[in-house]
Amino acid sequence: MEGMLRRSLFPLIVFVAGLGLVASSLAAHGQDDSTKRGRKYKSPPPTARIEVTILKDVNGKPIENAAVVFHPMEGEKDKGNMELKTNEDGKTIIDVLPIGDVVRLQVIARGFQTYGEDYKIDKADMGIEIRMKRPGEQYSIYKSADATAKSTDAAPAKDAVPAANAAPQSTSPDTKPQTN
Repeated sequence: MEGMLRRSLFPLIVFVAGLGLVASSLAAHGQDDSTKRGRKYKSPPPTARIEVTILKDVNGKPIENAAVVFHPMEGEKDKGNMELKTNEDGKTIIDVLPIGDVVRLQVIARGFQTYGEDYKIDKADMGIEIRMKRPGEQYSIYKSADATAKSTDAAPAKDAVPAANAAPQSTSPDTKPQTN
């Protein structure tokens, strides 16, 4: 009886296994169907590697711990920002900005003028060197830059030595000061 049961179950098992293979191959073929609608994977755009070096304008030495802020621009609109700090060599590296974008670069360092400039990312590997200047005279809307330059040239400083062509005031011992 066992032999007969085995003989009758074997073809049934083979039939069910074959049916399972056919069903799984149809299901796999259905996944490859290009007419299926749904979300498609879109690969991210290629990015550029940008190395920014911050130096002192006076002597070319690196500025450590300067804040380098990247503002990706979309037209005239700022899409956010990313801030990095410079290392002891005055360098920082960013590699997440897409090629073809415009980025507004801002550098803030203690004791130096704030720097800002727009850059077009057009290469896969870019190097930017920025020379930071010390703060200058403040500008005013109430006086023009030409008037400021003329007034500083014409007016001597409070502690300045009198000019050589000015009339000397004599205080010799034989002349007495006049009293009224």
